[in-house]
Amino acid sequence: MSRVLLIEDDRAVREGVTLTLRRRGHQVEAAATGEAGLAALGAFRPDLVLLDLMLPDTSGFEVCRRIRATQQIPIIMLTARGDDIDVVLGLEAGADDYIVKPARGEVLEARIRAVLRRAAPLDGAEPAPAQAAETHGDLTIDRAGLLVSKNGQDLALAPSEMKLLLYLSATPGRVFSRQQLLEHVWEHSYHGDARLVDACVMRLRTKVEDSTRSPKYIQTVRGFGYRFGPL
Repeated sequence: MSRVLLIEDDRAVREGVTLTLRRRGHQVEAAATGEAGLAALGAFRPDLVLLDLMLPDTSGFEVCRRIRATQQIPIIMLTARGDDIDVVLGLEAGADDYIVKPARGEVLEARIRAVLRRAAPLDGAEPAPAQAAETHGDLTIDRAGLLVSKNGQDLALAPSEMKLLLYLSATPGRVFSRQQLLEHVWEHSYHGDARLVDACVMRLRTKVEDSTRSPKYIQTVRGFGYRFGPL
């Protein structure tokens, strides 16, 4: 199973989540502060980080940004509230998903599995491994190797960013609603998390576009959703 780094200052939550995940077969390293969590990254080498937003020494937003500065490891935020501003700020900082505490064990397990699957190839959408990488303008997409470059420079994409780009670019010009993207990329079946899509689109545009105000790859179709260009 996966190696999970839990960064959570509430002792009861930390012990409860640790016990729940270990019972489900995960290896868990727990840290009570942001700095302790950052220090544990190198030694523990987790597959995923569960990150509380409210930490005593530094905010979870800052911890998320610092992780993202050097690694594209999957990050799931833990928040005691479902406040839109907290969720949006966390997603903008680079998180792949979020969970509102307290969360049942099956919810934690489902979200962890979904996030870890996001960088996997898309069923039926990717070319055979021997096929050449795709070129779209100045973007090159290697689906087999899960690599994306722009003008010959590799781009560091978080799991959700990679999965979103792979999914949209598999059928250029086709418009997908936010709900469709939630179901296929995030594996969420409910309507409340369009902000997951919008925040990921915003982050992805900063990496693949020359201008986020006039995007040529990740295009908005007002009233409908998003599509991949250029057409």
